[in-house]
Amino acid sequence: MSIYREYDIRGIFEKELNEESVTKIGYALASKISGEYVSVGYDARSHSPILFEYLVAGLNAGGKKVLGMGLVPTPVNYFTNYQEWDGITPSASVMITGSHNPSEYNGFKITVDKAPFFGEDIYALGSECEAMDMPNAVGRDVTEIDANSRYIDFIVNEFQHLKAMPTKIVYDCGNGVAGVVLPEIFEKLELYTKGIYIDPDGTFPNHHPDPSVEKNLVDVKALLEKEGDIAFAYDGDADRIAVLTHKNNIKGDMMALLYSMNMDKPTVVGEVKCSQVMYDELERRGARAVMYKTGHSNLKVKMKEIDADLACEVSGHVFFKNRYFGYDDAIYATFRMLELIYEGIDLDAELAKLPQVFSTEEIKVETTEAQKFKIIDRVKELLQNPPADFPAIKDMIDVDGVRINFEKGWGLVRASNTTPVLVTRFESTDAQEAKHYEDAVNSLIMMAKESL
Repeated sequence: MSIYREYDIRGIFEKELNEESVTKIGYALASKISGEYVSVGYDARSHSPILFEYLVAGLNAGGKKVLGMGLVPTPVNYFTNYQEWDGITPSASVMITGSHNPSEYNGFKITVDKAPFFGEDIYALGSECEAMDMPNAVGRDVTEIDANSRYIDFIVNEFQHLKAMPTKIVYDCGNGVAGVVLPEIFEKLELYTKGIYIDPDGTFPNHHPDPSVEKNLVDVKALLEKEGDIAFAYDGDADRIAVLTHKNNIKGDMMALLYSMNMDKPTVVGEVKCSQVMYDELERRGARAVMYKTGHSNLKVKMKEIDADLACEVSGHVFFKNRYFGYDDAIYATFRMLELIYEGIDLDAELAKLPQVFSTEEIKVETTEAQKFKIIDRVKELLQNPPADFPAIKDMIDVDGVRINFEKGWGLVRASNTTPVLVTRFESTDAQEAKHYEDAVNSLIMMAKESL
């Protein structure tokens, strides 16, 4: 059951994701899908095509036909849900990807009726798979579709106005699947670009494909310094982006502020780790800012619920409903950022106007799966009557863990939904206060641990 996570299914190839487990997943999933067709694609890992065949066997045994798209970015997989393929519109899609995990990992991101399949649905699917026998094979029913070409044409058409813009663009695909669509889009738009690590290679020979980690950006930063005006980097399945200028590594919450500049009073959903600057600045501009749970599935569901225009995670997931379909797409986000430059917006100048704050990166506190949520509950209890030397609390938000608002900033502690850790983050207008908040909350976490 450990492979069934909050947002997706994820495990080690052969050890956890093997012919039996994956065929069962396909068979059980088939019963959750109302229509006849499921579109399935995969990332660059060497075992992804193998898992594709296992999954197809299960889906076919469950009475579903498969539209096979081969090697694609995750956003292209999502895109297929909004297209007709010779009169067929799929009722669901599955992306076989380990995202930014080490190369021995793989997994499944599932969409049913254009909505993420996650949380209790995934856990229930897991219980069903654990209880069933191996389904009987019925023969292979796969129709190949060229999803990448359809997607490339869509993006090129949407951004024709950027054709031949003079900005010097450098980018790093991280040997992930961004490389199967991005260079061709750049070429068709006649943009000045230079890319590195473009060829998909699931062993990730140059660096780990996680652009939220600073050390993975060393090479693209060096290229930017020599040859570029702006740089982009992508994770393994191209649903997360890093945006770099000569002055800034622009995190997802600050990207949202920039993207919202050419929207009319948008509704923007952010996660609990987003800077208070983002929320305050959006409200100041007349936009509506909504704080919600971390996780790409959570944000997609919340966006649909409140008809939001945009959503973001600090890690670089950016979701556009404004002029798009409402899912996280790092390729599409690239061209929306270039569009801002085309419109004359100086990214660094806009960021320089914002209040200066001191923020930590995500700080992870090791614990266990059994303990992590219990610790959060205990922290919430302790906050009702905190120690005498604890910083003064203005209010608290408990939509995901607990975000504590202090006089000059905030602190967050939440349980990761995917790993046995607590995640903390701290921000203040004063560097010493940020450290003070961090120390105080860490002491509270230790008290919570010791009392369990």
